[in-house]
Amino acid sequence: MPEPFGAQSTTDDVLEGVDLTGKRILVTGASAGLGVETVRALTAHGAKVVGAARDLEKARRAMEHIPGVNLIELDLASLTSVRNAADSLNAAGEPFDAVIANAGVMACPRGVTADGFETQFGTNHLGHFVFINRIAPLIRERLVNLSSAGHQFADVDLEDPNFETTPYVEFVAYGRSKTANILFAVEFDRRHKGRGVRATALHPGGIQTELARHMTPEVIQQLVEARRRAGRPVDQAELTSFRWKTIPQGAATSVWAAAVADPSEVGGRYCEDCHVAAVTESSAGVTGGVRPYALDPARAKALWAKSEEMVGERF
Repeated sequence: MPEPFGAQSTTDDVLEGVDLTGKRILVTGASAGLGVETVRALTAHGAKVVGAARDLEKARRAMEHIPGVNLIELDLASLTSVRNAADSLNAAGEPFDAVIANAGVMACPRGVTADGFETQFGTNHLGHFVFINRIAPLIRERLVNLSSAGHQFADVDLEDPNFETTPYVEFVAYGRSKTANILFAVEFDRRHKGRGVRATALHPGGIQTELARHMTPEVIQQLVEARRRAGRPVDQAELTSFRWKTIPQGAATSVWAAAVADPSEVGGRYCEDCHVAAVTESSAGVTGGVRPYALDPARAKALWAKSEEMVGERF
């Protein structure tokens, strides 16, 4: 009996022996890091992949050694771009077996998207919210939202999502957006499981990619403070035992959730290290499972309604 997959499993480990011929999968953020590795692994096992990226030239360079990938332009920080990308996919009418919402930003300085939303909430959540809902009829089996253990820094704030009255802290904003990614998967799963489409959210692990380009010493100190406020103080033993993942290890949970895991087991759930994470209030560990507020169905419905209000569109 093979050992179950875990934190050190790679994309090639979890897809060993898996034939994805005939599957069509969309991956956002297909220009660097986890997105590129996710595309590589899926295509290597026979899937037809559409990669979405804000910078198409960068994505083309990243895909030079990955044959057969179709690329579309998608800037999640612009709802005009989001709607144009969704419209083009809907016009083509070709379904997707899975969509992996991989793109995102982390711990960036305070800013706003083209539509005036706080950058992290607007990009990580609202951009994907509109894009995925607009192409929902094309999704046949699975939605995979990349979240983060960073969801533990903060629940969503439905009264002040744009930090208009709340002091802006990079990792609090990041935490809100990552909690939103999970809640979106929870409500999308509830709405679509009746037609056989399941949604899950996941933490890829700690990986040193372009996502961390804003990680200055000051921001890292904010991370420590955000963890302390969330009841997850960092101690020396934790720092000593922490192991960064490689990019193939970081992308493993994405391809596992999209192509290997039992949809009924991961639907409406939060996963890490290629398994469903435990619901916990504990402050132990670097990953440590998922906080209850991130899986709260009432909270998920409320976020959906607030998101519709913010983008001016009903789904």
